[in-house]
Amino acid sequence: MKSWLLQSVRMMVDHPEDVRCARLRGDKTIIYELRGHNRDTGKMIGKDGKTISALRTLVGAMAARQGRKAVVEVVD
Repeated sequence: MKSWLLQSVRMMVDHPEDVRCARLRGDKTIIYELRGHNRDTGKMIGKDGKTISALRTLVGAMAARQGRKAVVEVVD
């Protein structure tokens, strides 16, 4: 799931080499923290947050198939 998320985000931004993803695991929850170039933050979030919302939906669905919950956050 982490590799899919990284690949998807790297295709959207201008500086794909700067995109990093940290995975924090809990008992039933996984938190993915996305970091990137300052100019790419807006592209990761998208207009009105639609891009990050779509990514959260897809990652959440993938996690639900494994009986877990996943959260995606964009960190400055």
